Amino acid sequence: MGVGRTLRRRPSAGAVAGAWAVSAAVSMVPGAAFAAQALVPATGAFAHNAMALALLIGLIVFSTILSLLHIRERGRWARREHDLVTELADLRGAHDRAALLLGSERQIIVTWCGRDEPLIEGDASLAMDGTRTASPRRVLAFGTWLPASDAAALDAAVDTLRSRGERFRLTVRTLGGRTVEAQGQAVGGRALLRLREITGERQELLELRATLLEARSSLSVLATLLDAIPQPIWRRSRDGRLLWANAAYVAAVEAGDRERALTEGTELLDRAAREEAERRRAKGQGGALRVSAVMAGSRRTLDVTEAAVESGSVGIAVDVSELESVRADLQRQMEANVRTLDQLPTAVAIFDARQRLIFHNAAYRQLWDLDPAFLDGNPLDGEVLDALRNARKLPEQADFRSWKTDVLSAYRAAEAQENWWHLPDGRTLRVVADPNPQGGLTYLFDDVSERVHLESRYNALMRVQSETLDTLKEPVAVFGSDGRLKLANRAFMAIWRIGPDLLGSQPHIDEVITLCRPLSLAEEPWTEIRGAVTGLMDVRHALACRLELKDGTVLDCAAQPLPDGATLLTHIDVTASVNVERALTEKNEALERTARLRDEFVHHVSYELRSPLTNIIGFTELLGDETVGALNTRQREYADHIMRSSAALLVIINDILDLASIDAGSMELTREVVDVQVTIAAAVRGVEDRLAEAAITLDRDVPADIGGFVADGKRIRQILFNLLSNAIGFSAPGQTVVVQARKTDREISFSVIDQGRGMPPEVVARVFDRFESQTLGTRHRGVGLGLSIVRSFVELHGGRIEIASAPGQGTKVTCTFPIGGSEPNLAAAE
Repeated sequence: MGVGRTLRRRPSAGAVAGAWAVSAAVSMVPGAAFAAQALVPATGAFAHNAMALALLIGLIVFSTILSLLHIRERGRWARREHDLVTELADLRGAHDRAALLLGSERQIIVTWCGRDEPLIEGDASLAMDGTRTASPRRVLAFGTWLPASDAAALDAAVDTLRSRGERFRLTVRTLGGRTVEAQGQAVGGRALLRLREITGERQELLELRATLLEARSSLSVLATLLDAIPQPIWRRSRDGRLLWANAAYVAAVEAGDRERALTEGTELLDRAAREEAERRRAKGQGGALRVSAVMAGSRRTLDVTEAAVESGSVGIAVDVSELESVRADLQRQMEANVRTLDQLPTAVAIFDARQRLIFHNAAYRQLWDLDPAFLDGNPLDGEVLDALRNARKLPEQADFRSWKTDVLSAYRAAEAQENWWHLPDGRTLRVVADPNPQGGLTYLFDDVSERVHLESRYNALMRVQSETLDTLKEPVAVFGSDGRLKLANRAFMAIWRIGPDLLGSQPHIDEVITLCRPLSLAEEPWTEIRGAVTGLMDVRHALACRLELKDGTVLDCAAQPLPDGATLLTHIDVTASVNVERALTEKNEALERTARLRDEFVHHVSYELRSPLTNIIGFTELLGDETVGALNTRQREYADHIMRSSAALLVIINDILDLASIDAGSMELTREVVDVQVTIAAAVRGVEDRLAEAAITLDRDVPADIGGFVADGKRIRQILFNLLSNAIGFSAPGQTVVVQARKTDREISFSVIDQGRGMPPEVVARVFDRFESQTLGTRHRGVGLGLSIVRSFVELHGGRIEIASAPGQGTKVTCTFPIGGSEPNLAAAE
């Protein structure tokens, strides 16, 4: 049986021939039997012989046919055997060739057929790196000879191949570092895995492919990095054509995208700049070329650097506009610093690391009065010292050489050195030699002669002030920033009974308080004084308090912070003024109690008067209506007089109650939207009878679209009623009273104008005072509460009232209210 071939079993030729012969004999026997039956009547023996002969003949024929068939089948089976032997030889050759092909390189083939065990063929040592005898089953344990990541990937690929028949090709590396190609595919319903070690040209091809991928990745990273660089970068061919540009180049030329910039050849530099860059590159000149170009729509200064490469050239443009601006600013600042140093009174001289003078200001030239040409020649520091010594402008020294060496040693010092030079002309200089970080030295010469003189004067002044403080009668003490008593005059020591010995030891504020507290009544002021002297606050404030001594003395104490951190403590004897203040306070309290008693009395009396007055008005109206009986003319006239007098008295009582409510602070406004036209009409109706009685004309000057505002409508009507009553009272028959209203975006004003006699300035000043009544020669009488009530109501609304009047020119009273209302101004109303 050949490999991979299935043979079917067929019946042999001999068997077929035998079956055919038997059937022939059987067919012949019935004929003989028939002949025998025909001959039966003849004789029985003859029939028996005939049958035997027929049987013999049949057997001979059968044997002959069977022999012929056997010979034929034997020849056919011989040929068949020869064909099978030939085919077996071919299959063995194919098997040998397959084995030879399989063994020609290190590889393993694993075959799965359904759920059967896998068939593993090939060199299993491929999975063991030749370290030990390999077990074929160990090949499928990928984690034992592959890294974890490669083993996981191969396991997943094999599972996918066996479950869904998906082919794959992977390249993995063994733990020994060899490269293996894993290829899986489905063949004839079976899953086939081929593991082959890659060597030779294929290994080199894979390595080259990996190198190419790495180079492409590096090139992509490099391109990404170049795109992230804000400077434009480009690459040109040998003929100057633009081959590549980064994102900054595309943005600079405003091309939109890279392909468009490369296709159109959009250039960042003009022709002259490109030609100059090419010329410098051809001559091998290094360094950057500074050009001016337009980047993203603005003119910029660029440093362009181009370098030749094998395929052409590469270039980069660095924007140095800001650098140039900074450099110009630095130059301007240096010039400004030079001008500033020239304005300084301190002499400044700067020497470089070679000890040569590189800068000096005007104060330096003025201080030493050296020849400008000598200074401009950048002399050495030692030469300057020699020139000053020759001019007798340096301090007198017994050993000038040693002194000069000591001065020049500042060049090697790590920190600044300070010295004092006493010049022969009597001046004193403070000299600071400060080493420069880059080498060299900076001299600062400060003339402190005046300061020394002022210091001596200051010390003398301090002694004078000390003597002056000792002559003061007010106690004065000064505490330092450490809280110790630095200075105290005789009055301070006397009042607090501090001895000179204790003052000399500069006691702390705690010790001073310990001595002073038994002499005073309260302890709280001393706590505040201690906090003012020793408090660690960001902002120090002055302190004022009062100390009462047990002997009855009262002192006003003040702690004033001084600029140097000290504290000045002063006392003033205010015993006499405190006694007077106490007497005045007691008197004021008595007056306040009297005022409260008066207000309570007025309030009580007003309420008590209102009830019977209301009854009088009610009964008078009842009599006037004649519901209880008819009245004669005189009785009706008396009833009218009673009605008018009662109404006037009720108005006076209501005004007194309103003033009392305002004074008590209990007046509350009922705010609502007040219609100006309706309010003025209501106020006018209240004075119509008086207008008719006095023969006075009333005009309204109110815009039709004036609208309304937020206020207490009742109080607004009361204001207008009082103003109209006052204007009617001071007008003569036949004159005109005008009520006027005006409105702006923020406020509304009401004005009542009459043509009466007017008022002099001294009357205008007192017209709003309570119980101030001025007849001015008219028949108008009143208790003087109308205008006072008006002003209180206006100010309670947050408004203001103005009056304009002059003798013979009439009077104009204007009340102005804010639009939308405001918080009640109780203080102003009171």
